[in-house]
Amino acid sequence: MWRRYDGDDWEAFDVLPPAIRQRVAEHAYDAWSVNVMVLWRHYRRLHGRTPRAERALIRYLDYCERLERAAFAARYAQAYGAALPHDAAGATILRGRPADASVR
Repeated sequence: MWRRYDGDDWEAFDVLPPAIRQRVAEHAYDAWSVNVMVLWRHYRRLHGRTPRAERALIRYLDYCERLERAAFAARYAQAYGAALPHDAAGATILRGRPADASVR
């Protein structure tokens, strides 16, 4: 479905802005940090190193995640003749912790 670029995933992850690193860490699938770094360079050229560029890339990562999830659900349905249990249950993807959660 996607092309994976070569490179050091940890090094690529470390150069990303904090908001994008957080989103990559929460991605339901492996977002491939090198690919995200390539995308970040593209968005920086378009918008500069701004919060707008970060938001645009995060929206794009959300879109990619929806595509990945839909493709996986379709393959699951074809293989097993039923909806992906996560989808059938109406479950959402967990991200971070709720704002009111306390750390103990």
